[in-house]
Amino acid sequence: MAILNQNVSFITKFACLLIIIIGLGYLFFIGQSIISPLLIALLFAILLRPVVAFLARRLHVPNVAACLFSVLLFALLFVGIFYFISTQIAVMAEDWDQIKHNLNEHYHHIQSYVSDTFNLSTKEQNKLMRDATSSPEGAGKQIIGTTLLSMTDLLMSMIIVPVYMFLILLYRNHFKVFACKLFAEKHHAKLQDIINTIKISVQSYILGLMLELLIVSGLTTLGLWVIGVRYAILLGVITGLLNLIPYLGIFIAGLLSIIASLTGSSDLSIIIGIIVVNLLVQFIDNNLLVPLVVSSKVEINSLATIVGIIISGAIAGIPGMFLAIPLMAILKVIFDRVEGLQAWGYLLGDDLPKSFQWKRRGVKAIAEKDVGK
Repeated sequence: MAILNQNVSFITKFACLLIIIIGLGYLFFIGQSIISPLLIALLFAILLRPVVAFLARRLHVPNVAACLFSVLLFALLFVGIFYFISTQIAVMAEDWDQIKHNLNEHYHHIQSYVSDTFNLSTKEQNKLMRDATSSPEGAGKQIIGTTLLSMTDLLMSMIIVPVYMFLILLYRNHFKVFACKLFAEKHHAKLQDIINTIKISVQSYILGLMLELLIVSGLTTLGLWVIGVRYAILLGVITGLLNLIPYLGIFIAGLLSIIASLTGSSDLSIIIGIIVVNLLVQFIDNNLLVPLVVSSKVEINSLATIVGIIISGAIAGIPGMFLAIPLMAILKVIFDRVEGLQAWGYLLGDDLPKSFQWKRRGVKAIAEKDVGK
């Protein structure tokens, strides 16, 4: 009976946890346009919390002014980055004719190779390309509409996220009081420990991402400059930013770098050099920067990271992929400190045991004891 009761208790807890996770995932899916900017603002607000505290306590700046100044400084930093990128792209657009000429040259070389290797004429290749790229009537308008809608959502997020950040920083103590009212006084010490640990974990993770961004941008810029690619600084910054999107970003950055390289030359060696530079930077990033600078801050194992990123990407797209790791870090902090959930915190963690042996007093021994009774 004891074993049966334990099994029923475990199944009940597991079922409740699974229902909660599925429910939260569904809410995140249907409300991603509202929840994603709010969560991003929360992460950046946690990052700016020490700045606000410094201005308020050390420089005696009023709380409202300290919050507003911190958010404005943060927003100006990103505006400066995107202004640099937009102006450089505008300059690059002047070389569009050269890019098309070099692309056509590479395309004709590929056609010649396919024709010689697979005995497929140029006319047949062009027909296959037309069939593959042909779209139903109205699809072009749908693509344009989707693109405009995505740009509108992006602009709205760029406006609403700083507003959320300011309000979260302004009402931070209000939210703490609310959290204390949810739980009995005997749990306040544990609640304070959870909140403080989450702040430290998120701040360390975001700072690690910023440092990773700078290093990846610098290494990529240096590599592209050495092989003679134009706009090396622009492509390095774009690579660093896109690298924040796990797994997918680096491939997009490499493709953009290859297209940008066609502004100067159609030499195939330049393209090979870009691929080599991206592979080297990605190798350094994955084997040195991520373990030392990023992963060590959140202590989430690689399997949980990959699964979490895939699930979050399927639910909320690119914002979900960016939010996956810090959200799992927050869940791990909560799981580790709430009784009955420590096993799930250990499952997310990166504590890899060298070996494990089942205890001698196992299921069979417990069953024999129950029979004896």
